[in-house]
Amino acid sequence: MGNIIEVKKAVVKFLKEGIKCYDVTVIKIQKTGDNWNSVAEVYEDDSFLKSMNLPPKQVRLYYSVRMDADLEITSFERLNSFEGTDLTSEQNQ
Repeated sequence: MGNIIEVKKAVVKFLKEGIKCYDVTVIKIQKTGDNWNSVAEVYEDDSFLKSMNLPPKQVRLYYSVRMDADLEITSFERLNSFEGTDLTSEQNQ
C-alpha cells in the first residue's frame, strides 16, 4: 500500500508517459478505502493547432486518475474543468 507521496509520483509518471504532456501538477489526492483518486492539471500541445501544422500552443487540461491499493492505474479520464469536481460523488454514481 502506498502513501500520498508515492501516489503523486505515480500519477505524474503515468501522465507524462501516457499522454505526452509537459507539466503535471497534482492538485487533489483522496483516499477512499484502499483506492486512491486524484486530479492533475497538465499542459499539453493544442491538438487542433498541431493538426493544422501551426505553431504549438500549450493548453491547460485536467485529468482524473484512479489507482488501487497497489498503485496500479485502474482508470483515467480528461475532465471538462476542475471547478466543482468531487471525487467521492463521482465514485458513488
